[in-house]
Amino acid sequence: MSYVRYQNRYMAMVLLGAAILVIMTIVAIIGFVGRQGLLTLSDVSWREFFLSPHWNPTSGQYGALVFILGSLAVTFLALLFGAPLGLAAAIYMAKIAGGPMRDVMRAATDLFVGIPSVVYGWIGLTVLIPVLQRLTGQSGFGLLPAAIVLGIMILPTLVSISEDALRALPISLEEASLALGATRWQTIWEVLLPAARPGILTAMVLAMARAIGETMAVQMLIGNTPQLPRGLIAPTSALTSEIVVEMANTPFGSTWNNALFLMALVLLLISLALILLIRFISRGRLT
Repeated sequence: MSYVRYQNRYMAMVLLGAAILVIMTIVAIIGFVGRQGLLTLSDVSWREFFLSPHWNPTSGQYGALVFILGSLAVTFLALLFGAPLGLAAAIYMAKIAGGPMRDVMRAATDLFVGIPSVVYGWIGLTVLIPVLQRLTGQSGFGLLPAAIVLGIMILPTLVSISEDALRALPISLEEASLALGATRWQTIWEVLLPAARPGILTAMVLAMARAIGETMAVQMLIGNTPQLPRGLIAPTSALTSEIVVEMANTPFGSTWNNALFLMALVLLLISLALILLIRFISRGRLT
């Protein structure tokens, strides 16, 4: 018995050490990015950085409004494209599809997760952009192609979590609704979806967190032009794409470099806000 007690205590210490290491790593990342990013405000006012759309570091202009709005716009558009399709697939898999079809769709959903983001971006660059060029007569780059590709990329998150939320509901809810004479669609729409709303909202918020931090696909499709978008098919930029384009060309510690770190800090804070939102949803405070 003493050996078992010693083994349990040893494993508890190992797990505690791993948890502390993870926390310290996260704190170190946030601290380093935050320290470098906040140095920007010693040379640039916060009003200029957050409210100015003018980004031209060679002329001393460090307005990041274009990139912040671009990130938010492409994220919400991706959710607009992906959420209906992902929710429909989750409903089909959870309540309509038979066992073999469900297994095939789950395998396909898992396969989506393993595809690198650069592959999605390359497909969008070689397939979607030429189509938009022919349809619009413009360059084809902008919010629309980036949002469409991101909408596809977030489908695994939307489908898997929404399906789990629907399948976790008590079968008595469905049986009671059908026993009262409701059709299958009425049962799904009026009973099951409202009951699974916390899980579905969690899926959407996680999908937003996945989309807002995406880099390569957005960088390949959004156009990477520091200007406010004049439409869905007009080049613009986002926080992630601007960071990856300019980080290697800026001297460390310069105002330009620190401004890119401040963009990264904004991304971290947005992700943190989404995580806190998920915690509120999971506790049922938004139901």
